[in-house]
Amino acid sequence: MLHIESLRKTLPGSPPRVLFDGLDLRVAAGECVAIVGESGSGKSTLLNCIAGLEPVDAGRIALGEARIDGRDDDALARLRRQHFGFVFQAFHILPHLSLLQNVALPLWLLGRADGEAAAAARAMLERVGLGARADDAPQQLSGGEMQRVAIARALVHRPALVLADEPTGNLDPGRAADVLDLLLGQVRENGAAGVLVTHSRIAARRADRVLELGVGGLRDITGLT
Repeated sequence: MLHIESLRKTLPGSPPRVLFDGLDLRVAAGECVAIVGESGSGKSTLLNCIAGLEPVDAGRIALGEARIDGRDDDALARLRRQHFGFVFQAFHILPHLSLLQNVALPLWLLGRADGEAAAAARAMLERVGLGARADDAPQQLSGGEMQRVAIARALVHRPALVLADEPTGNLDPGRAADVLDLLLGQVRENGAAGVLVTHSRIAARRADRVLELGVGGLRDITGLT
């Protein structure tokens, strides 16, 4: 599903700083990998490169048969809108929209009819345990509930790739465990490829594989965390 080959990324400077070089990664449909590493090792930058939000210096990134690297901005935007789902630590829920409207937003951006988008959003809110709160405002939610809305929004259009950047960083351990179970369960059920960036080794252990990011690329440390 996701195929990365010989990826290189440097940061400007004298001399330039190499974040990673020769990075390879394959993630199958229905699989979720966790990426861990020291602060500043480039975990979030790697996610941005996968999403086409930052350029790479060398290498190849493909989602299925679709190349991500080298596309122009318009083509990348269309690819992200159709096939990507994003979950962030900061939630990014729009405060002026109801929960239902927040979750329906990716479908509206894809041109789905209002009724179809609303029905799909309501069903996804049911899946994350918030069906009864579809018309509530985000300000009425706890942090754990906000993250569940973010997961529902990321998955409502059944993306092929889910990218999660520290999705439990603002949550207490109990809520973090629930949110991770929900996120990983939905990735597997929908047959998506999932990439989870986290500083938490406890969170990482819930993924199918744990990979540590360093200058030389990714090292499989599954079972060692």
